[in-house]
Amino acid sequence: MGQRRRDIWRGVRRVKIFWTRSGISPDFCHQTATVELNVSDINDLADHTMVTRDDVLAARERIGGLIEETPLIESAVGGTRIWLKCECLQTGGSFKLRGATNRLLQLSPEERQKGVVAFSSGNHARGVAIAAKRLGVRAVIVMPADAPQVKVEGTRAEGAEIIFYDRRTESREAIAARIADNTGATVVPSFDDPAIVAGQGTTGLEIIEQFGGSPPRIVVPCGGGGLASGIALAVPDAEIVVVEPEGWDDMKRSLEIGEIVPVAADAPSTIMDALQTPRVSPITFGILRERHANVVWVSDAEAADAMRFAYERHGLTAEPGGAAALAALLSSKIAPLEDTVVVLSGGNVDPELHARITAQAA
Repeated sequence: MGQRRRDIWRGVRRVKIFWTRSGISPDFCHQTATVELNVSDINDLADHTMVTRDDVLAARERIGGLIEETPLIESAVGGTRIWLKCECLQTGGSFKLRGATNRLLQLSPEERQKGVVAFSSGNHARGVAIAAKRLGVRAVIVMPADAPQVKVEGTRAEGAEIIFYDRRTESREAIAARIADNTGATVVPSFDDPAIVAGQGTTGLEIIEQFGGSPPRIVVPCGGGGLASGIALAVPDAEIVVVEPEGWDDMKRSLEIGEIVPVAADAPSTIMDALQTPRVSPITFGILRERHANVVWVSDAEAADAMRFAYERHGLTAEPGGAAALAALLSSKIAPLEDTVVVLSGGNVDPELHARITAQAA
């Protein structure tokens, strides 16, 4: 990464090229090359060597001082000691600030002037908005109309402009591409970007430092897989388990058959909005495939149980998607293993929903 240029579309016959006011932008095309490609084309792009552990180490140096070192706290499930990595306590309420900061710090002066556009259900949106505000960069965020209000308000409070879309009938990638085409803004994907993956991987470097070495297993919530793949790079000696919502287990199915497949068109609704990603990326899929990551899914009810556990045992507010990894342990989807590290990836949840869930008997 850094000064190295790698074209993720190399060898693919059909790639959409976008014209900006300053001409053809290779940086912009680099970020949007998978927009409107079919699944077979996307699988042809699976060159995860675009990002390495060295990039994660470089990201730590780049973003140091701009993110929080979140705590690693001891807990127990069924008498087995585990550790909770509390990214729900990160600035902005989730790990997303790591990747967003790493990406925006690498914008050229011209790119900063033209601004950025991102698409997200909330956590990446807020991370980009915070990073953009700190750097004096204009940010436009494409958000689903059903995004939790707390995430909408948090993103808007950081000064970002929000454009809503229907996640069932519209393509957030296409909307962001049109905005970028019209304004020259740089697209900042939520996970399909080497700088984003490297930034998220700094979570894993902190785990190593706080744990005093590599833990035997790390369990991570998974939407597009940016956090899981970044941690997989950062902690090469740990078993990686990723957890998706029921019916949104496209990473699981993709790894099982060996190629990227999207979420089914009739996927059920879920309270784990942060993990509702319609398709994983070549980068994240490639890394997790090489690491032989295990994947399980959890239900809304299991995520709610994990939210109650985090709140009652530790006073931690975890959003449904952010509690998915913990839910996998509590529901015995994963066999107990001493010193497993569980990532609580986010805490941006509507207060009324959190109060209703935590008030219910487990």
